[in-house]
Amino acid sequence: MTEKRKKIESFEDLLVWQKGMEVVKQVYLISKQGELGRDFALRDQLRRAAISIPTNIAEGFERASRKEYVNFLNFAKGSTGEVRSLLNVAFELGYLE
Repeated sequence: MTEKRKKIESFEDLLVWQKGMEVVKQVYLISKQGELGRDFALRDQLRRAAISIPTNIAEGFERASRKEYVNFLNFAKGSTGEVRSLLNVAFELGYLE
């Protein structure tokens, strides 16, 4: 039995974009509390990196070619690495458990 999938008509239909938006929400929740919330440089860089994930997915989706879309997916993937690295910094500084 085959599951019928919804046709992708906009970037909002993409599961990867939806997951990226969830990352943004979680980063904002985490970064508004405690020491991390007061470390403006780290907090803002973390938020910008998180926002870049779904934003690059959306921008790539709206581009004219598949090649450009893939490039923007790579940018989004790079931003996920930046978020992970920044969360590691926050952990090492004792901002996160």
